[in-house]
Amino acid sequence: MSTVIAVVVALVAAVLFGLSDVVEQRTTHEVPERAALSPRLLLDLAKRRVWVAAIAVNILGNILQIVALHFGALALVQPILVCDLLFAAVFAAALAHRRPDRIMAAGVICCAAGVAGFLAIARPHGGGTTTSFTTFLPLALALAALVIGCLAAARWGSRRARPLWLALACGVDFGVNAFLLKVAPDTLPQGFSDPLKQWPLYALVITAPTGFLLNQNAFQAGTLIAPVLAIITTVDPLLSIGVAHAWLGETITSTPPALAGEIIALIVMTGGIVALAERSPHVMSSNPAPSGAADPGMTQGSLESPR
Repeated sequence: MSTVIAVVVALVAAVLFGLSDVVEQRTTHEVPERAALSPRLLLDLAKRRVWVAAIAVNILGNILQIVALHFGALALVQPILVCDLLFAAVFAAALAHRRPDRIMAAGVICCAAGVAGFLAIARPHGGGTTTSFTTFLPLALALAALVIGCLAAARWGSRRARPLWLALACGVDFGVNAFLLKVAPDTLPQGFSDPLKQWPLYALVITAPTGFLLNQNAFQAGTLIAPVLAIITTVDPLLSIGVAHAWLGETITSTPPALAGEIIALIVMTGGIVALAERSPHVMSSNPAPSGAADPGMTQGSLESPR
């Protein structure tokens, strides 16, 4: 019964994340571009009521994600949340007053089939909900090094590659953040008195706003929005599955035939994500740009022209 609850709640969370993503992505192109992790971007966005409403929806989605993680394994919940891109494509098409085309339909089918196939074959189960700070420390150091490296590459590397580096950092951050959401509830009764015992909450204070800002920056970069969405949505669940196995002891069916099926399912899922991410910006770009906003044909629909 707990698995059913986790699946249903995770699906609802995916719907909310998809709706929030569409609104956030559109709104970030209506404000001045800011440097990565600059709080000024949030100040600009906070002046727009529709963005504030989208963040409220996103927060509700995060609450449901925590509930789903309470009832189900991390390796079960995170792949389901991949469907947020599926729902984002549908919402984007609705806002553009267009029906999903064949590419979007194929993406929906591949995404759903990949997630369902992986869960049916892998049957993620078991694992704990606690781990020590010393056990988590290598993961924390690896996350910090990767994010810093991505930010450096985004700052001094090619401008066209900047969204990709921000998306990679964001996807990794989201994957680790999901891990922290899984283990944090069991440490809540201890409060903030002992950081070594309550380290998940302290870590969330860092990873949650960092991932949020990186997400907004990646949305705003926009020139390569298709691979941006694909990278974030793919890296998050794949990293979560690896982290859950290595740090929480969650297991999946690992016979050779099962592993082959799981790999195929993940490839199909990733193909669906790429198809949806590739098509969603074209659907969204059919809307006229708001006054003072950048041309959506350049920021969201184009995959090659620099801003």
